[in-house]
Amino acid sequence: MRKPRDFDAELKTLSDKARQLKEQKIRQLGELVIATGADALTIEQLAGLLLAGTDSKDASAKEVWRKRGAAFFHRTGKAGGGTDSDARGNPANDGGALPDTGSDRS
Repeated sequence: MRKPRDFDAELKTLSDKARQLKEQKIRQLGELVIATGADALTIEQLAGLLLAGTDSKDASAKEVWRKRGAAFFHRTGKAGGGTDSDARGNPANDGGALPDTGSDRS
């Protein structure tokens, strides 16, 4: 006879795993903020910068940001990013700055 499944134990295991993944994501985002030097910004500036990026509809700007981010991770030598102080170097300005999205908000 087969052993019955313990759904409660399986649910607890899945919940624990989800909590661990969420904590890891939060920790990695914090490390990324520090590694990029964005921790020098005020919390309001950082939030505004992130909101402008998520609100942007400009696909070409997002591609520039993606390339710049990939170059950042390539420089650090870690796929998950790094906190090396030399990783804070600013690459040549390739138009990667966030556009002013204040005028195209709906």
